[in-house]
Amino acid sequence: MLSGDATVIDADGQDVTAIYVQGAQAALALATQQGCQYALLTDGSPSCGVSFIYDGSFTGRRHQADGAAAALLRQHGIQVFSPENICDLAALMDR
Repeated sequence: MLSGDATVIDADGQDVTAIYVQGAQAALALATQQGCQYALLTDGSPSCGVSFIYDGSFTGRRHQADGAAAALLRQHGIQVFSPENICDLAALMDR
């Protein structure tokens, strides 16, 4: 999505990709401002998906991909985790 090869279409058929990209940029700005090294995000959404995103058909189909915020945070050196990997995050934070 960040590179322009995917879009987010809402239930009314409107392209809302720009809104998701803006949200990802806002998340990055806040994370950078606060000195975040790690992010815990929920898998599945076109914004926060860490290891997969749903295809939007509400049928449970999913794609292996990052959401916009997850991808942008990763591109800027912030490690992202899903709740499934919270033990890995906890281990890093315990160091």
